[in-house]
Amino acid sequence: MFFKRQVRDFINIDPLQTGGKLTEDARKVLLEWGDGYSICDYCTGKLESISKPPVNRFVDELRDFFDCDGVRLTTGAREGKFAVMHALHRENPEKSLVVVDGNAHYSTLLAAERAGLEVLKVENSGYPEYRIDEEKYREILEEAGEKTLLAVLTYPDGNYGNLPDAKKVSKICRELGVPILLNCAYSAGRMPLSMKELKADFVVASGHKSMASSGPVGVLAFSDEFSKVLTRESRYKKGKEVEFLGCTARGVPLLTLMASFDHVRERVKYWDREVEKARWFIEEMEKLGIVQLGEKPHNHDLIFFESEKLYQISKRVKRGRYFLYKELKKRRIHGIKPGLTKHFKLSTYLVPEEDLVRVLEAFEEIISNFS
Repeated sequence: MFFKRQVRDFINIDPLQTGGKLTEDARKVLLEWGDGYSICDYCTGKLESISKPPVNRFVDELRDFFDCDGVRLTTGAREGKFAVMHALHRENPEKSLVVVDGNAHYSTLLAAERAGLEVLKVENSGYPEYRIDEEKYREILEEAGEKTLLAVLTYPDGNYGNLPDAKKVSKICRELGVPILLNCAYSAGRMPLSMKELKADFVVASGHKSMASSGPVGVLAFSDEFSKVLTRESRYKKGKEVEFLGCTARGVPLLTLMASFDHVRERVKYWDREVEKARWFIEEMEKLGIVQLGEKPHNHDLIFFESEKLYQISKRVKRGRYFLYKELKKRRIHGIKPGLTKHFKLSTYLVPEEDLVRVLEAFEEIISNFS
């Protein structure tokens, strides 16, 4: 069966894809290693120690990039979260609660559930900003007491692109003796990030969302304090770490992550420009009556919009709630999910300004034509 995606030359504003677009170097690696060639030929038992290709050197570079003590490669951010929860719970079976922010990704909840843990939420502020009040972590953690195993903060969240004060939450957690994990699936690889500066114990990242990799692939960064419990070795297979089932990303996802890394390391230096561009785009969209929800001023490229105009149009046109997707597709714009009109999200990350002008013109034209 032949599959054709049909959006390769489109303007792509999909939040899941803008930060994961492959570099030219990664595309070459994709072709070279796409036949199923293994990177295990020179493995002596541990993925992070492979020297051909130089995974071991790459891991050292990741350690510097995240400003952390230890790094493990994973098959995604969610697998990193589960590994942390499972390892900590095994060492502390009497602790059964994970405290998460109200904007947490569903995979955070599933990771906790799979690890046999209960979840308490620090609820957001609700419409229209959905902010996380960092001080509420103290309130919830004190209420949970000694049963708390871990705190998780989504930085930023994948719905509204809100960036809470991670350093403030980390400080609260340290005062209360609770380790903290930052879910940085939409930040690590897009913006500068130092685990030590943020005072976090763990950071999970997504290669396919924010580090220009084909994926699925992720990174788990951690402090020395938790290295022993997280990297315990198997009783049955020497050199294999239990929480990572021996090895994780073993092929093209990892190779594309490695091939793009120099580019990723360079692009985070220009994060301020990306924020400015996102704010400019928001301002122009709001002139059309399409309102940004979430933090204001906005501090991330992932943007959540509300449009009563487009919603009302969808209620009376032939194609219904799919009309916006089809109209954008006609204009070679990809990224708004089919069926969404009143609420939708998009990303301006690394999208050229002239392409964003075309996106704005498309929205203006669609509203004009159907009004």
